[in-house]
Amino acid sequence: MSAADELRILPLLASATEIVCALGFRDRMVGRSHECDFPPDVTALPVATAPRFDVNGASREIDARVKSLLAESVVADALGVYRVFPEKLRELRPTHIVTQTQCAVCAVSLRDVEAAAAEAAGCAAEIVSLQPNSLADVWADFMRVASALGDTEAGVKLVAESQNRMAAVEAKTRAIARPPGVAGIEWADPLMAWGNWMPELTLMAGGRSLFGKAGAHSPRLAYEELAAADPDAIVLSLCGFDIERARQDLALLEARPGWRSLRAVRGGQVFLTDGNRFFNRPGPRLVESLEILAEILHPEMFSFGREGSGWARAVL
Repeated sequence: MSAADELRILPLLASATEIVCALGFRDRMVGRSHECDFPPDVTALPVATAPRFDVNGASREIDARVKSLLAESVVADALGVYRVFPEKLRELRPTHIVTQTQCAVCAVSLRDVEAAAAEAAGCAAEIVSLQPNSLADVWADFMRVASALGDTEAGVKLVAESQNRMAAVEAKTRAIARPPGVAGIEWADPLMAWGNWMPELTLMAGGRSLFGKAGAHSPRLAYEELAAADPDAIVLSLCGFDIERARQDLALLEARPGWRSLRAVRGGQVFLTDGNRFFNRPGPRLVESLEILAEILHPEMFSFGREGSGWARAVL
C-alpha cells in the first residue's frame, strides 16, 4: 500500500476541497464542511461542520448574528461562528484536516478545529492551515496542501497552470490606456468593498479597484464614498451568495439617494456575479473569476461564455 492510499483527507472549507480535488486527491477525501459543494460529487460525503447561526434572512440580520458570535468568542473565550463535530472526527479518522486562519467569518477556523480535535480522543490528524490574504498566498496554499499530502509536483503543476491562464488575460489588458474604475461590492448591508486578492484580479482584468487594498481584508464602505467615487462599473460579488441573491440585495443600493445618477448606473455597467462559487473562494476557480471579470469589463476583448452562469447584467 502506498502512502497516498493511507491518506484520509478532511477539508473544512470550500476552497480547500477544490484545491484537494484539483491536486488529484478527490478519492482520498473522507468528509467535508457544510459549505463544500464543488466538484458536485463531494456533496455525497459526510458533513463535519455546521454554522452556529441562522444563515437565512436579510444581509444586515446575518451580519449582526455573526458579529454577536464573534464578540461572544472574544469575551467568553468561546468557540467561533461554526461548529466542528468531534464525533465526526472520531468516525472519519482523518489523517489530514485542512482549515484556515484567514477569516473567522467565512469558514471554520483553526481554533475551532484544534478544539474539536482535542475533544475527539484519538484524533491525531495533521492540521493544514491556509491563510490566503493575497494572490501569492493562494499559490502558496496550493503548495502547502500538496506538500502535506506528499505530492509537491502536483502543486507545482496546478500553480503553473493557474498562473499561465491568468497571464494570458493580463497580457491582453496590459495595453488598456484608461482602465475603468471599479467598485467591487462584497456585502450590501452594511456595505463592504472587496479586498484580499480581488484588487489584484481587478488590475489583471483591466480595471482599477477603487476600494480595498491587495492583501488586506475587505473594508467597510460608506455609501457616500461610493457615490463620491462615481465608478465606471459596479460589480456585486457577495460573499456566500449567488447571482439571484445578489439581484435581491441590489435593491438595497437602488434605494439609496442618488443611485440612479451614478455613472455606472446611467451607463448600464452594474453587474451581478456568483460570489459564492467564484470571487470569494481562494482556490482554483479564481482563474475563472478573473475570466468573468475580464469578460464583464472588456466584452470587446474577451468572450469566455460565463454570462448567465457566472455573471449577469443588472436590470436597471
